Amino acid sequence: MEKRFLLVEAGVLPEVFLKVLKAKELLASGGARNISAAAKAVGISRSAFYKYKDCIFDAENSREVLTVSATLLDETGALQNLLAGISAAGASIVTINQATPENGAAQVAVSIRTGGMQCSLEEMLTRLRAQRAVVEIHQAKH
Repeated sequence: MEKRFLLVEAGVLPEVFLKVLKAKELLASGGARNISAAAKAVGISRSAFYKYKDCIFDAENSREVLTVSATLLDETGALQNLLAGISAAGASIVTINQATPENGAAQVAVSIRTGGMQCSLEEMLTRLRAQRAVVEIHQAKH
């Protein structure tokens, strides 16, 4: 049977679903050391956690993720400065992929979550373009 996904407002769901999400967040953040501790902390049984853990996802956590592609000069601190600029804008970094430098430059793709940004994406890209080691930067097309 093909999986079918629905987007449902959290307020209409049974409380157990929200508790499973909270338990998953505790595990991911290190707030609980294991499934037993996470389940106990949110007030559900381990069996309820196991029953729903692979079926419940937070749509808010998967939204607003985009990829920024950059060409950076092959010099010490270039990637660190790029990442610091992204963080300073309030974006959270999800993944980083960097190719081996060739001809004095390296291609970098950084997936970011934009939900917490204090500026627009264009403002952040403009600030990043001003960095000395950034040759080119843009939002990647998906």
